[in-house]
Amino acid sequence: MEFLEAATWITISKIILIDILLAGDNAVVIGMAAGKLAPELQKKAVIWGTVGAIGMRLVFATLLVEALTLIPLIHLGGGLVLVWIAIQLLKGGDEEAHIEAKNSLMGAIWTIIVADAMMSIDNVIGVVGAAKGHLELVIVGMLITVPIIVFCSTLLARIINKFPVILWAGGALLGWVAGEMIVEDPLLMPYIQGEELLVKFGTVFFVLIVTGMIKIWKKRDS
Repeated sequence: MEFLEAATWITISKIILIDILLAGDNAVVIGMAAGKLAPELQKKAVIWGTVGAIGMRLVFATLLVEALTLIPLIHLGGGLVLVWIAIQLLKGGDEEAHIEAKNSLMGAIWTIIVADAMMSIDNVIGVVGAAKGHLELVIVGMLITVPIIVFCSTLLARIINKFPVILWAGGALLGWVAGEMIVEDPLLMPYIQGEELLVKFGTVFFVLIVTGMIKIWKKRDS
């Protein structure tokens, strides 16, 4: 892989943005799991829990990359899941993460790894889609973003809350990546040949329009 190519860094940038936007709750989980530990142990729990979380994400990513090459219609399925994830991101969640704080270092580390793994499926689907199945790009993106998410979660949340357009841009990006996955499905290619750009823009507009309708509906009910 040529790291100096502009296309490579554009892809890595997409991975970083998607991972950061989808990982807000993960950072909260890490903080909650280590909350009861002594200050000198909290740092160890966060560091080793993060290392374990990265390892689990890479396992998930490897399995998904393999699935993209072996399972029929997996690109279409992944694209549709990404559309749903994008809408969930933009409309805002109604649930908060509730994780029991642990009193032991190993208990906190294990809780961080398991909870992050359970909450990172959407992240993995998003970054693998953005990387177009290139595992090496997924690895680079995760190695950059996971430490940022863990140690800068409060700052990232403030920036996103101050500039909501970032969230909408992220949702549009997820819609675009969903379209990219759909048009790359081998079983669909003969039917959409020459219409790839239309599909990509179509998924973006679908995400934005559906989210807008949901928000209007919520305002009317409130």
